[in-house]
Amino acid sequence: MEEILNNSAIISILQIIAIDLVLGGDNAIVIALACKNLPEKQRKLGIFYGALGAIVLRVIMVFFASALLLISGLKIIGGILLFWIGIKLILDSKKENALNINQGNNLFEAIKTIIIADFVMSLDNSVAIAGAADGNIYLVIFGLLLSVPIIIWGSNIILKLIDKYPIIIYLGSALLGWIAGDMIQTDIFTTTYFEANEFLKYFPFIGSLFVILYSFIFKFLKK
Repeated sequence: MEEILNNSAIISILQIIAIDLVLGGDNAIVIALACKNLPEKQRKLGIFYGALGAIVLRVIMVFFASALLLISGLKIIGGILLFWIGIKLILDSKKENALNINQGNNLFEAIKTIIIADFVMSLDNSVAIAGAADGNIYLVIFGLLLSVPIIIWGSNIILKLIDKYPIIIYLGSALLGWIAGDMIQTDIFTTTYFEANEFLKYFPFIGSLFVILYSFIFKFLKK
């Protein structure tokens, strides 16, 4: 018990809380955006299964993320997936509830989107928690457990805000574009072959811009 309560562990706990608040917020935004078109009852199911998927993926990733991040090109693939999800969430934002799709399929699509996004983001999230815990398994467990209420409560709050302020859909998707750009920027392949390129530091901003502009252009061309 003393091992958990020493000064170093207290600092780690504070770091883990900060990481969970920031990175758990990312998961909450994805869940809220994916569930926004669901009927009220199915929203709760979407949040539950989405949060459950996020936690399960974090548990798995906390053991494998460090090794996976050493694979050249993996974060680039993850970034491209996040671009697709960010664009998809904007393009779906104008759909009426259950438009041309039965409610079960809507729920399934929402959960599928959440799981894919959570998988991509869990790489960095899990590495951050494991790094802050510094090998202390109790602190890793603490970080994983703490993320549960943050993701669930955060999703509910963001969903209510989306209903009131739809512009949050665009802000949330732009955030996914930012994360995607950052993932591509920090991939081993990118840093190895383009390390000296000053242009790289603008990737997160370009990622946000790309998601928004592509979505608007696609909508315009479909009219």
